[in-house]
Amino acid sequence: MSRVPLRFSAASRSLRVMTRRFVPFSLALVLMLTAHSATAAPTTAANAAFDEYARLLETRMAAQHSSARNFVSQTKQERAPSQANPLVERVAMTNLPGALLHHWRATQFIPNARVADLDSLLRNFNAYPKLFAPQVERASRTLTSPDHARLEMRARQRHVLTVVLDAEYDVSFARLDLQHQYSISRSTYIHEIDSPGTHAEHVLPPDHEHGFLWRQNTYWSYEETDGGLLIQVESLSLTRSIPIGIGWAIGPYVESIPRESLEFTLHCISVALTVPKTAS
Repeated sequence: MSRVPLRFSAASRSLRVMTRRFVPFSLALVLMLTAHSATAAPTTAANAAFDEYARLLETRMAAQHSSARNFVSQTKQERAPSQANPLVERVAMTNLPGALLHHWRATQFIPNARVADLDSLLRNFNAYPKLFAPQVERASRTLTSPDHARLEMRARQRHVLTVVLDAEYDVSFARLDLQHQYSISRSTYIHEIDSPGTHAEHVLPPDHEHGFLWRQNTYWSYEETDGGLLIQVESLSLTRSIPIGIGWAIGPYVESIPRESLEFTLHCISVALTVPKTAS
């Protein structure tokens, strides 16, 4: 009688191993096969819905940033954010015509850091390839005013597939006071790159893009408190919708991307702000 459970257990382990190996391949295959059948670019309705959501979000944040009392949003989590473990929460994931809207928030506390340190870090766009390696490959800026710039950036995202994107962002910085500052970046274009780093490198036409990221707004709030710096980042992005019938395979993957991106961003910031400063 004991042989049957043992054989069943061994078969189950074998199946789990095969599944772990097969799912990434099958998911990549599904994404590639369905890429051209999905909406090639965000619809007018999807863009309008994204703009309206961003307008409401920015109205809320403008009120938030007008007072030191609630400068950083209260998180849904009960435990306090820490340097080692930022709080990352999904605020919304909304189906739009041919698209998905993702709204995520991450909060982290960094001991002994100051607002001026983070502000200087975020404004140093040329250092982004080092700061956010290996995701950011190159970055450059055009300064239009002391607190406003255009950022051009190439990013490489490695998940099941490796995707290279060239993007431009409109970035602004502002402050309530020396202890409370914030920054907003809004994408003005995002293009997927084929054969990056080769002689055949080119921008994919809309009907050949995978639609991993069409638009992205990022909102930084940072306040200096007793003992350190409280940082909060809200990310609003627009991606292609999940093809009908394969949500079970793609849904968790699509949802993991903005979470992992926020975790990576705050990890890089935390490392940079906790590196001991050399004596002058």
